[in-house]
Amino acid sequence: MNDAQLASDTNSALATLSEHLCSPQTILLVEDEAFVREMVAEILEGAGYRVLKARNAAEANDVFQRFGKIVQLLLTDVILPGQNGRELAKDLRQINSALRVICISGYSLNLITQKRLVEDGIFFLPKPFSCESLLRKVRHVLAKDLEELAI
Repeated sequence: MNDAQLASDTNSALATLSEHLCSPQTILLVEDEAFVREMVAEILEGAGYRVLKARNAAEANDVFQRFGKIVQLLLTDVILPGQNGRELAKDLRQINSALRVICISGYSLNLITQKRLVEDGIFFLPKPFSCESLLRKVRHVLAKDLEELAI
């Protein structure tokens, strides 16, 4: 590979990475408790994320049908009225297999795992969580895309 080609490839990779970092990432937040939903949305929006909110899986499916192409992350409560968070994630991943998922719950990870409410490829964040732990987890999960871009 010559110097001109290497410079071109490097500039292209940097432009892609820069575009990715500068554009707001979109999170679909699914939480049935209004207070928790609004507080989490406020934290995420304050950190520069675009947040689409839903109260339950049915609303989340409707939102995803309209805006799924711009959603990078599903942040969902595990226990929801109707369909649970794991089932919702499975359905939405059939539409977009690259969708990242974080499940949140006040139940322990052991109980969630025993009841098979979280599976491989789904990250877990126990409630209650701090602003810092929420943002750290979101950044970590979304950084998986950046690692692929950097290769």
